[in-house]
Amino acid sequence: MRTLLATMICAAAALGGDKETLLKQMDTRALHYGEVSRKIWEFAEVGYKEYKSADLLKSELRQAGFSIEENIAGIPTAFTASWGQGGPIIAVLGEYDALPGLSQDTTPDRKPIAEGAPGHGCGHNLLGTASLFAVVSIKDWLASRKVPGTIRFYGTPAEEGGGGKLYMARAGVFKDVDAVLSWHPSDTNSASKQSSLAITSAKFRFYGKPAHAAAAPDVGRSALDGVMLMGNAVEFLREHVPESTRIHYVISNGGSAPNVVPEFAELFLYARHPSMPILDGIWNRIVKCAQAGALATETRMEMELIDSSYNVLPNDALAALVDRNLRQVGGVTYTKEEQSFAENLRQTLPPDRGRPLGSQEQIHAPTEGYFSASSDVGDVSWIVPTAALGTATFVPGVPAHSWQSTACAGMSIGRKGMVVAAKTIALTGIDLFTSPEHLQAARASFEQRRAGYEYKSRIPADHKPPLNYRDK
Repeated sequence: MRTLLATMICAAAALGGDKETLLKQMDTRALHYGEVSRKIWEFAEVGYKEYKSADLLKSELRQAGFSIEENIAGIPTAFTASWGQGGPIIAVLGEYDALPGLSQDTTPDRKPIAEGAPGHGCGHNLLGTASLFAVVSIKDWLASRKVPGTIRFYGTPAEEGGGGKLYMARAGVFKDVDAVLSWHPSDTNSASKQSSLAITSAKFRFYGKPAHAAAAPDVGRSALDGVMLMGNAVEFLREHVPESTRIHYVISNGGSAPNVVPEFAELFLYARHPSMPILDGIWNRIVKCAQAGALATETRMEMELIDSSYNVLPNDALAALVDRNLRQVGGVTYTKEEQSFAENLRQTLPPDRGRPLGSQEQIHAPTEGYFSASSDVGDVSWIVPTAALGTATFVPGVPAHSWQSTACAGMSIGRKGMVVAAKTIALTGIDLFTSPEHLQAARASFEQRRAGYEYKSRIPADHKPPLNYRDK
């Protein structure tokens, strides 16, 4: 017994030494990956159009010895990159799509680089790069220690409403994976045990009859009227849905000119709820609102499904493991220049907004519940045990999807949080490769949380990825 205990203690000590060595090695490489993140920030490509960003990530992975599979699920910017053989297979998710209209320079005041252009307001330039940094570091460690297994990077486009992972999941690319490691930019450092909101989104297109709006209005049938009636019906519906429901939309096309009865109009709508089965029922009622708008206006309505992502299924065992490694890595410390930038940036926010400055140095305990946002990581988490992590890439108090977060994502503050994420994922990957009990615990947590529920994608089998969903 003493011999076994001594062996276990020696093994743990050796692994601890390995981790410290790896962290020091990653410090020497951080500048390079910071430059990669900056290039993707400058590309600022929206969903399914991330050609330069994906090519850069693939080039880095090829140079590191990974084998690449491209055009996953018929998506030109989706790919996987693998190194190693056999099991276990550990996957790391990477995203790299930007958001429309959030172009911003790295200044603490509003200063678009190009007015109306996209920007990385959710920090996906950091997300994809940290995951790249992590898998290359894990690969080098596996090779040096001759540890068996496969490390795999998933290049997943169009997370922002395009559902890239849904189509990749439908193609079966996650079926052989033992565990998935994911992370997301934030204004705080924490492993996550939270769920999210399931989401369904679609473009509702109405087709009418054009006519002179003054001389012959009786001849026309207004597609815009159909959109407006649908929107009005949805507003009435809000009173009769569960309180945690979120419904939001834009009229993405309202016609061409006031004096022409609109022949075409389009409404782009998102609906969300913490439970996918409940959301299914809400969505059916939203579709009836669209049908009613078409019926009342004698127009024709077509619906293009864009996204239908599950709520995230948390994993308690993986959250505990990530939390332990995050605490070893530590939080984010600002220089005097970064502190000044942060103080000036916070002046553009409401005075009671979020956590205090300085909280980026702390590691916060994982919390339960759900966050009021959605991600196509949700579907992955119902297929394979999935870990989630957030690190302080944004100044405390800065919300995602803002010009302030775009500014942070392009500068040293964002890159420091990115390195925290990369290191935490790398350490967690090492644990999963060297200690089978972690994977067993992750699987047990997965089965317990799933409670016998059978995952079924809400994307029809014949529905193709909406590669042009960002087009107007």
